[in-house]
Amino acid sequence: MTVHFGTSLPVGPRNAVAVSAAAQTPASPARTPAAAATQRPSEGSVHSWDLSTGVDGPGTRFVTFLAGCPLSCLYCHNPDTMRMRNGRRTSADAVIAEARKYTRFISASGGGATISGGEPLLQPVFAGELLHRMKNDLGLHTALDTSGFLGSRATDALLRDVDLVLLDIKSWDRATYEKVTGRPLEPTLDFARRLADLGKEVHLRFVLVPGLTDARENVEGVAAFAGGLGNVSRVDVLPFHKLGESKWEALGMPFTLHGTPSPTAAQVAEAKAVFEAHGLKAV
Repeated sequence: MTVHFGTSLPVGPRNAVAVSAAAQTPASPARTPAAAATQRPSEGSVHSWDLSTGVDGPGTRFVTFLAGCPLSCLYCHNPDTMRMRNGRRTSADAVIAEARKYTRFISASGGGATISGGEPLLQPVFAGELLHRMKNDLGLHTALDTSGFLGSRATDALLRDVDLVLLDIKSWDRATYEKVTGRPLEPTLDFARRLADLGKEVHLRFVLVPGLTDARENVEGVAAFAGGLGNVSRVDVLPFHKLGESKWEALGMPFTLHGTPSPTAAQVAEAKAVFEAHGLKAV
């Protein structure tokens, strides 16, 4: 996930014109999944949007960060996206209008659009609307960035509009997973299996935290599971860092991993080797 600071484009005063214009746009025909389900223009809680390269999927991407997440990860880079109330009620029309400005540049880079968060599947109708329109109206490659915990909320129709899933598996050890996220692991594994059954391409993300997720047997468990799925084309072994710590402090939230070091290059290389031993491309 992108750690977005001053480079992000918050849904606020700078986007007021786009939001206002969208609010005056007549409702579109009920041809998209969300419009068909709600019979009205889709809206959701959006924290911000941003352009990123090589982080949230291939190429340069228009990334929409939805607000709200059911997990409370100890190392969350963007704790300001944890609550839906931290976002702004925004129409899908406004988001699409903003993304449209960059489609030529994005397409030239081999990029696309990513729906991230927070957890986008906390708002499945709105996320589905954005994915459908990014893919079908703007012609962009689409990615869904998710923990998988709410994977059961992703309908088959939503997943048909997803070209790539960026899936986080925080830990294989169940106790460690619950310590890291506050939630059980099984829903994420169920979603991963479903994606494999659908033949949906997955980039797996694993955050390596010294003293927490770096135990050899823990990495081995994630690697063996991912290697057996058959649809994981890449694994991102992400070194733990504390770039988001200032956000925790600003929100008055304790950052319990303050004293935890980042992994060494050797530790990262060792973890990558475990994934590679299971036939996976690790970067």
